[in-house]
Amino acid sequence: MIKNPNLFREFEDYFMGESGPLPRQQSFRIFASLWQEAVAMGVLPTQDPLEGIEVDLRIARILNACSKTSSSG
Repeated sequence: MIKNPNLFREFEDYFMGESGPLPRQQSFRIFASLWQEAVAMGVLPTQDPLEGIEVDLRIARILNACSKTSSSG
């Protein structure tokens, strides 16, 4: 969890200003490293991969309904 969003935003702006957006391969390497760290900490994978799927489906239905009604008007 980010405890100081302003400080993080400053860091992000500084980082992006230095080198621009990350190349795709570097982004994948960072993601893979974070995933491995989460697995080592026991956070991932979850015990039940379908845990919370009901909420995800409900949100998807709501978003799909909103996009259909907003595009017709």
